[in-house]
Amino acid sequence: MTAVLDKPQKVSAVVGLLVLFEITSGFIQGGVAPLLPDLGAEMNISDANLNWVISVQLLAAAVSVPAFGRLGDLYGHRRMLRVALACVAVGSVLVVIAPNLTVLLAGRALLGPLAALLPLEIALVRDRLPVELARRAIARLVGALALGGLLGGVITAGLHQVIGDARLTLLIPAILAVICVPVSFLAVPETAKLATGKLDLPGVAVLSASMVALLSGISLLSSAAVTGAALALAGLAGFAGWIVLELRTAEPLVDLRALAGRHVAPFFLCSFVFGIVYFGSQAPDSTFLAADRADAGYGFGFTALQISLVALPAAVAAVVGSNLTAVIAGRFGYRPTLIAAFLTIAVTFLAQALFHDELWQLLLFKVPVGLAAGVALGAMPTVIAETADASRTGITTALYNNVKTLGGAVAGAVVAAILAALVQSGGTPTEGAYVVVWLMCSVLCVGAAAAAVFARRVESV
Repeated sequence: MTAVLDKPQKVSAVVGLLVLFEITSGFIQGGVAPLLPDLGAEMNISDANLNWVISVQLLAAAVSVPAFGRLGDLYGHRRMLRVALACVAVGSVLVVIAPNLTVLLAGRALLGPLAALLPLEIALVRDRLPVELARRAIARLVGALALGGLLGGVITAGLHQVIGDARLTLLIPAILAVICVPVSFLAVPETAKLATGKLDLPGVAVLSASMVALLSGISLLSSAAVTGAALALAGLAGFAGWIVLELRTAEPLVDLRALAGRHVAPFFLCSFVFGIVYFGSQAPDSTFLAADRADAGYGFGFTALQISLVALPAAVAAVVGSNLTAVIAGRFGYRPTLIAAFLTIAVTFLAQALFHDELWQLLLFKVPVGLAAGVALGAMPTVIAETADASRTGITTALYNNVKTLGGAVAGAVVAAILAALVQSGGTPTEGAYVVVWLMCSVLCVGAAAAAVFARRVESV
């Protein structure tokens, strides 16, 4: 270990600063969704354009994450962490003061590097800390992100209730983002082992354009099928071209040959599945709880506040699970822990598909699925980071984040298609439609567990 982190108190202090960044990241990401309707009303933004407030950040993340990850490998993860935090601070302030939709979207685009913070931090702690301390730090960082998302949704909604103005409420996360910039100059050390070479600009450009096209196409499938399908196909074609380009490049953005083996590829598949299950189950769970049983034959007629309270046990359990990942995996190994987490999620979704008539049944499932999801969130970036060459940790963990995001985008389109295909006479989804979604999540998690079993990995514990 290098001298700058040779004392336990220094290690704790530095990881504590990174935890602050992740709590802020989660707070910003989790705080905007509850305010969208009021933000649209205050700024006279249509519902169609309001969707871009979320989408533009997702697209910006798809572009910035691989670039920031590789630049961190080459020029220092701390340096790029500071750049990312500066972008987020400026973007957060722009969102608060935006006089129109154009400036608002520009601010949201500058929030794209939020998704790059965790990969940069993981690369930093892996470089500066021994294996055991790095694993614990990664678990704490993932737990902090989950905690920030939980606090962002709850606190932002509560503050808005008091303040009554959506943009003034968003001033709170903006202040946090601004504070993080000078804090990043306090004690965070730079990466000791920098990679050699240069940034593969064509690789960044083609990968980013392909991600943007694919994610945009998927998001448009339900409203503009032809345009969405064309963009999605263009994105897939772009990915094919990017693979050919990377294989022919002397210093590629991503060493695909190194990632194609059984020691790492199955874990990327797990990440993709997790994105589908984690993001794909949120919307149908909410609409199921909101449905009026007298009209639809299922549901509980819950308000938005009641729905958030039902989801709260899973969110809290996810925070606990992610923080316990290093302890659990330290005892049983990371791969067995990840397998157990996915199997637990699979069993929970199967149980939900079979038993969902009573509220106590759904609440009973929330804690185990939240714990397992938290453990999976903590374990996946760790095993992926440890399979990467030390000089490519940043880009490898960035790619993990993009694969997970892509899974979430695919989930949105697939779930929307299922709920639109299986409808009652009034156009409301049938109860069977939700059962199909939950069974799909269960089957996918079994597949992810099988992929982890198939992976060839040498445990360090």
